[in-house]
Amino acid sequence: MPVPDFVLRLREHIGHDPLWLIGVTAVVLRESEVLLVRRSDTGVWTPVTGIVDPGEHPAVAAVREVEEEAAVRCDVVGLAAVGVSPEVVHVNGDRAQYLDHTFLCRHLGGEPRPADDESTAAGWFPLDGLPEMPERMCERIRTAVEYDGAARLIADRPV
Repeated sequence: MPVPDFVLRLREHIGHDPLWLIGVTAVVLRESEVLLVRRSDTGVWTPVTGIVDPGEHPAVAAVREVEEEAAVRCDVVGLAAVGVSPEVVHVNGDRAQYLDHTFLCRHLGGEPRPADDESTAAGWFPLDGLPEMPERMCERIRTAVEYDGAARLIADRPV
């Protein structure tokens, strides 16, 4: 998995210790279908996710990640949810936790394909026929589909 240069530089100083990172999830819809990628590190189907670069707006990061990972062009409709991931231990032992921004995005063009080494497959899936995936990803998709103009706060406990 490509790791942003700024994260690599931080890892030189802190090793595998936990990092707090800003993340995005792009739920790209085309009518009643959602764009999913099969992650190369875990083999799991998910919406496109990624890390926000320093100084980058999260909405811009979502659009960038979709094009980089799936060769699809999209635009952001709105911020559907903000949540905190559980701690993630990556296959190389790096630990991180993400402040996730889930965006509802609209398909503008392009047919999905793995556009980099972060995914092994990409495609459109009917919303009523999603492959098996982590519940937190299903929740992000549901939240984006139900987006009504207000962002939800997703939390393990009341905020």
